[in-house]
Amino acid sequence: MLLLALDTATPAVTVALHDGTAVIASSSQVDARRHGELLLPSVDRLLARAGLRIDAVTAVVVGVGPGPYTGLRVGLMTADTFGLALGVPVHGVCTLDGLAYAAGVESGPFVVATDARRKEVYWARYADPRTRLTDPAVDRPADIAGQVAGLPAVGAGALLYPDTFPDAREPEHVSAAALAALAAERLAAGEELPPPRPLYLRRPDAQVPKNYKVVTPK
Repeated sequence: MLLLALDTATPAVTVALHDGTAVIASSSQVDARRHGELLLPSVDRLLARAGLRIDAVTAVVVGVGPGPYTGLRVGLMTADTFGLALGVPVHGVCTLDGLAYAAGVESGPFVVATDARRKEVYWARYADPRTRLTDPAVDRPADIAGQVAGLPAVGAGALLYPDTFPDAREPEHVSAAALAALAAERLAAGEELPPPRPLYLRRPDAQVPKNYKVVTPK
């Protein structure tokens, strides 16, 4: 087995290789504006560092968010393209699950919260690093204060809003290494991973203008 894992649902452009036993190489760069520029060169460098060719990959794992529309689709489209070109399966993993897995919180409950912009967070509640209790949601921190009160919280969203998440902890962003390790564990246990479909949770910021003037030639 050789899993290629990647995620662009947060400001981190993160890539990893997992051989079914352990992560053999990983890379992360934080740049919210350059997902499209950084992702493929990161994959190339990682394969070169591991001394492997892309055709050695047997499956692709991609973070499905939730995350902002533009960044998230870069990772998903890249994963789909690799899957089609290589003829290998593409598996989705919730980005929040990857953060929970990497958090080091051995027992719960706890919360994972990432920055959703617009003064909102993407979040979910966990019983332990492998067990999510709630569906991913997007809310203003003040609106969920009662639901997360007293719980440790992981992720950039928690670090941004200390009034709602006073016990905020690292990691700030997801790592593909954690996604790969979690996916490998679930696959080894015979679990079926979800398809690589995005968790946007809200409409994109960019909208087609309404009532714009149509100019036609005379």
